[in-house]
Amino acid sequence: MDLAVTVGSVTLASPVMTAAGTAGHGDELLPYGALSELGAVVVKSLSPQAWDGNPSPRLHPVDNAMLNAVGLQGPGVPAWIAGDLPRLRAAGARVVVSIWGRSVEEYQQAATLLAEVAHELTALEVNLSCPNLSGKSIFAHDPSASADVVAAVTSVNRSPVWAKLSPNTDRVVEVAAAVDAAGAEAVTLINTVIGLAIDPATGRSRLANGTGGLSGPAIRPVAVRWIAEVSRALPDLAVIGVGGVVDGPSAAELLVAGAAAVQVGTAIFADPRAPWAVQSDLVRWCTAHGVGRVADLTGTLRSPDPTSTIRPGAEPGRNEP
Repeated sequence: MDLAVTVGSVTLASPVMTAAGTAGHGDELLPYGALSELGAVVVKSLSPQAWDGNPSPRLHPVDNAMLNAVGLQGPGVPAWIAGDLPRLRAAGARVVVSIWGRSVEEYQQAATLLAEVAHELTALEVNLSCPNLSGKSIFAHDPSASADVVAAVTSVNRSPVWAKLSPNTDRVVEVAAAVDAAGAEAVTLINTVIGLAIDPATGRSRLANGTGGLSGPAIRPVAVRWIAEVSRALPDLAVIGVGGVVDGPSAAELLVAGAAAVQVGTAIFADPRAPWAVQSDLVRWCTAHGVGRVADLTGTLRSPDPTSTIRPGAEPGRNEP
């Protein structure tokens, strides 16, 4: 089985990566599997300075999903370079660093700090879409602001740039086109869907932050939808799929929709071995379906049945010609 895939200018030995925010900042998953066997380890988002995140409770299980409002807690880029990067490199991991900021200048500052170790990194994933900072706007809802961030990052760091976008807007394709034009080699789709869980006995939110980001299998259809729409509109832009990947078939679904690679996130909270399990199951699925190269799955979504009244991007009940 040929697992190699290409994401922009990057070739990965496997299409399966961890998702930012779910596998720590360093080699926390090393006791559960060889990090070198994964496509890449995407570390939890980092800002130029240390950040405490939100007060607890910050996680809450919701049916077939999870709400989180961790709030981007992290040690900051300088501490990460000194403490975590050497351990990741020693483990043979391909390292993708997720970065965030409260302004274009903070994104650029994080990218500048990482420029000194660019030769040790596989890519930078620019997190434009975290919904957990109360009172802060979300860059990924604004094409111009998103493009400004990507342009600022690419101006100071030579690493390939992937832009992680938000599903909480109807402008996803427009934002993807903007970051593509600004220099992003790929977009990561999707980040969490904003949700709210309430304890009816107390009338209070289950999370101290109020709202949180919904993740897990429940949001996979949202991820599949946006992967398909962005891939259809921007066929030359690489897409990384994330959202509800728990096994081989769910990974294959995102690949068929148009993703070149996938990330495993919430499943890691239930089982830290999940990325390796997904990778093995994807191989089994491909073998059972006569697929010799995983890359051949990408973008094989068939056109809708011409007799169907549901069209991509349309709303059920509003699909009349």
